Amino acid sequence: MKRIQLGRLNHLVVLRRVDFGVYLDGFDDGDILLPSRYVLKDCKVGDELEVFLYLDSEERLIATTEKPFAQVGDFAYLEVAWVNNFGAFLDWGLMKDLFVPFREQKMKMQKGQSYIVHLHIDEETYRLMASAKVERYLSKESPVYNQGDEVDALIWQKTDLGFKVIVDNKYGGLIYDDEVFRTLRTGDRIKAYIKQVRPDGKIDLSVQRIGHAAVTDFSDILLSHLHTNAGRTVLCDKSPAEEIYSVFGVSKKVFKKAVGDLYKRKLILISDDGIQLVK
Repeated sequence: MKRIQLGRLNHLVVLRRVDFGVYLDGFDDGDILLPSRYVLKDCKVGDELEVFLYLDSEERLIATTEKPFAQVGDFAYLEVAWVNNFGAFLDWGLMKDLFVPFREQKMKMQKGQSYIVHLHIDEETYRLMASAKVERYLSKESPVYNQGDEVDALIWQKTDLGFKVIVDNKYGGLIYDDEVFRTLRTGDRIKAYIKQVRPDGKIDLSVQRIGHAAVTDFSDILLSHLHTNAGRTVLCDKSPAEEIYSVFGVSKKVFKKAVGDLYKRKLILISDDGIQLVK
């Protein structure tokens, strides 16, 4: 039995044209309409199209070539377009907004505000909806990562310890304050690096490469910087961490290790007023 995937992108074949669009092969779910406004002039029977499937205002399956900001199973940062007595409706890039019932809100959502939500299909009504209670949708599986692995991270919320994040659209993680050297905001999507997976399955992350790889990478960057800036920089191991990060985007710890690496290789000289290349 072949089924379509509601709330996700599908590849479906055009069966026939009608005055108001084309019908696509929805397999066991029947024919699905792609309205005229989404049909290209050269579209013909037999073409395979990439379409997103959702339910229209009358709860009928319908296709669109528009791509939403997120799909079923995703965590996303979406803005409230409007609210009514039943809940909030999020702008997710389609004509029909995405519903968040009151029971799925942590606090009453406000028009114009954005929230981290999880997109899913309601088991009772088979409707697409979102929930701000994202904790329940994070994986309970034990993460399998190695130290230094690069991952995608969605900034979730600020805490006393740092920033909660959603790792690879699946796991919860934490970036500690002392690992943050730039402004992070809820909804930002960044590259991060695994520091450790704790015995309880929680993930600690860094916003920059860690260990020897970080030093090696930055040594090359620092050397290139010196070559393109008359062979010197006023920054040194006594410079404030904020200044180092504003110029190079790395922590002071990585900066100092890279300076030590280049010094041992006799490529630079270090003084109180900065660093310069060996002539």
